[in-house]
Amino acid sequence: MLTVPQALDRLDVALAAAKAAGADAGDALYVGDGSTSVSVRLGKLEDIGRSEGEEIGIRVFVGQRSASVSSSDLSANALAVAAERAVAMARLAPEDRWAGLAPADRLLTGAVPDLDLDDGQHPSAETLRDMALAAEDAARAVAGVTNSEGGGTSAGEVVTALATSTGFRGGKRSTSYGSSASVLAGEGAAMQRDYAWHSARHFADLEDAATIGSRAGTRAVRRLDPIKLDTAAMPIIFDPRVGGSLIGHFVGAITGSAITRGTSFLKDALGTAVFDSAITIIDDPLRRRGLRSRGFDGEGLLVARSALIDKGVLPGWLLDSASARQLGLSPTGHAARGTSGPPGASASNLHLEPGAESPQALMAGIKRGFYVTELIGMGVNGLTGDYSRGASGFLIEDGELTVAVAEVTIAGNLKDMFRALVPANDLVFRHATNVPTIRIDGMTVAGA
Repeated sequence: MLTVPQALDRLDVALAAAKAAGADAGDALYVGDGSTSVSVRLGKLEDIGRSEGEEIGIRVFVGQRSASVSSSDLSANALAVAAERAVAMARLAPEDRWAGLAPADRLLTGAVPDLDLDDGQHPSAETLRDMALAAEDAARAVAGVTNSEGGGTSAGEVVTALATSTGFRGGKRSTSYGSSASVLAGEGAAMQRDYAWHSARHFADLEDAATIGSRAGTRAVRRLDPIKLDTAAMPIIFDPRVGGSLIGHFVGAITGSAITRGTSFLKDALGTAVFDSAITIIDDPLRRRGLRSRGFDGEGLLVARSALIDKGVLPGWLLDSASARQLGLSPTGHAARGTSGPPGASASNLHLEPGAESPQALMAGIKRGFYVTELIGMGVNGLTGDYSRGASGFLIEDGELTVAVAEVTIAGNLKDMFRALVPANDLVFRHATNVPTIRIDGMTVAGA
């Protein structure tokens, strides 16, 4: 794997070759990664794996025509061949009046912000193995746990670098670590499964493996002897580990590609109240040690903390340069890309700001409701906002969690769900998308 300076030098070679081949403009992206993963099951080592790879993607423009190629051979000769191929392809491509690099005056200048994404650690395979064993052992030690799907630990590093013919050059190195356990409780057809996991940029920030395992075991046992529910409208409480998916559906509906294609249920919502006025959703690419932190976007643009929902109101879209041109707007610094094609738009570190009440207070007035801990399937219509997903969790009776619930479907429409959404005050920054406990009234629970 190359260092950032080495990667930028290779990208300069690629861009020079593209210019020599006849490109009017272009950019090049390097991605190199390596990871070690360990899995165990029933107290025995199952697998130790190490993967490494690196690739450069070259995007060229000939007038308003463009093409992209990628190469895992990073030699000067191979990059020259790839650049020539890209130019030849671009000359045959249809014209796209929205295509082009990001505006030069919007590019990040100066040093890339240091977001503390690389801790420089290289834990050994033995250390990772011991952590995986500790996670699974703790899960299996919970009374009622009868079998295991295993424990796992991983450590990885990624180097990315971007250079454009308009003068941007930047890169970063980041590390990441993860630990997990998944176990089963009960016997035969009555078995129930659950899991727990944690990821972090710094090894020191990773939650204790035994704590993760114990949580997985406790969750599995709590799910034993589930009931089914009759079809009814009732309040729904989303546990924080599944509530983030609601924010994911929102973000997917405000990306530039969804808006330009007219395939978003929020396409006419710009500047209007989409959520209650108490709701604010923040995108923060500059969070230190964040799982999706970045000092520049996929086109080299400056990034900044922003409100995707500001006191209930939708202030703008997430735009890369192409979708911004099509909409007559400016790019927002949300471009994201890989080595094999043009940028799209996506958010970075997301969080829903907490409300005023505790989760207990949020449930206190519920006579009969459903607390969701797991969602199954992807039954969401991005055009209409219709929402229908399999779910499991717990019955809420008189404001308290009681018996486990399985094999039900929860349904509604995201427009209505967003307006009814009420957050609790228990926000914890733990994942790439973080939300507190969420209550939504007026949804339908359908029994199997």
